[in-house]
Amino acid sequence: MNVLIKTNKGDMTVSLYTEDAPNTVANFVKLINDGYYNGLQWHRVLPDFVIQGGCPNSKDGASGMAGTGGPGYQIDCELEGGNQYHDRGVLSMAHAGKNTGGSQFFVCHSRNNTSHLDGAHTCFGKVTDGLEVIDAIVEGDAIESMELL
Repeated sequence: MNVLIKTNKGDMTVSLYTEDAPNTVANFVKLINDGYYNGLQWHRVLPDFVIQGGCPNSKDGASGMAGTGGPGYQIDCELEGGNQYHDRGVLSMAHAGKNTGGSQFFVCHSRNNTSHLDGAHTCFGKVTDGLEVIDAIVEGDAIESMELL
């Protein structure tokens, strides 16, 4: 299953790890189908590390602090499947501790500073087209929309 992430800096196509992280993928797909990510911002950008989005508090007009919000529930980590390796272009679930993920996710810039995330955060997809967009994103850039392909 693939997803198109449209940003103000270009589009990224993502291949989801449906077999390796089925519950995380199902949650991501549900949120996409609900339009949850449309209009959110990349609220955390750390060069040569990650770009992070998915916080509802990053939407224009939201009252909470960006980076602290979620969908109102938490999902368990899925760390035992294959492809649990944080490399360039990998999408992984952000959380505030094991089994506290929900909607926030990050995309890895490279492998240089991400190996410590292996076994701690669920990898659930990888950018297959538009890798250059990851490098162009800065804090505050828009996630315009996401759609299943």
